Parts: sequence; C-alpha cells; structure tokens
Amino acid sequence: MVGALSNTRLTLRVDFGSRRSIGPGKIRLLEEIGKGGSISQAGRSLGMSYRRAWLLIDDLNRSFRQAVVLAKSGGSQGGGAVLTEFGSQLVRDYRAIETAASGAAKTRLRRLEAALQTPRGANSGSLVKRTSIRASKR
Repeated sequence: MVGALSNTRLTLRVDFGSRRSIGPGKIRLLEEIGKGGSISQAGRSLGMSYRRAWLLIDDLNRSFRQAVVLAKSGGSQGGGAVLTEFGSQLVRDYRAIETAASGAAKTRLRRLEAALQTPRGANSGSLVKRTSIRASKR
C-alpha cells in the first residue's frame, strides 16, 4: 500500500458556466499577490510569465462584479498590486470549500489510494532483482 494519502489529493475547480472558473492556480496566484504586492513577482514565484499572470488576474476581475486585484502601473514610483477585500474573501471561501471537500472525501480517497498498484521501479522495502535478456545475431 502507498503511504496514507501521501501523494493523493483532491483538486478543486469551481466552474461558473463554461467560460469562468477559479481553481488552485488562480488561487495560488492571488495568495502570492497578497504576500508580495506584485503581479510580476507572484508570476515569477509560480513559474509563469507576467503576461500569463496578468491575463489570469484580468479574467478574475472581469468574472466578478467587484475587482479581485487592484494594480498600479509601474514607472519611477514603482507599480504594485493589492488584493481587494473581495479578493481576500474569495481566497478564504475557496480554501474553506477545498478543506470541506477534502474532509468529506478523505475515507474514499484512502480507499482509492489503497487500491493503487505500486509504481514500476518503486522499491517497496525489498530488493528488486532485474533480469535483462540480450539477443544478438551471430
């Protein structure tokens, strides 16, 4: 058996129709903006370009009646971004829904994980003997 929920996780995405959604990527981006106050810094810390980060934020701001992030242009005074109160609440609500869903699914996730095969090449505590056969034409 694989470790108790060691690698198993429930990933949550909330779809608002066919063209609007929030999920772990956008939420992590919002959390990074909340920490660092910068869209570009948040994007870099998540391994995405500024353009990609900006497009995700723009999508969020267009999806809701209230802004999620307020951005100030750069220049000599420097730019920056801040989560709005609504943006902060969006992150809290998403994380609360995620926690509730994970808790509700915990027993079933453990059952699914227990049914997994050991990955090929994984050492389950004992030595694994490998046999190779070579054929050559003589």
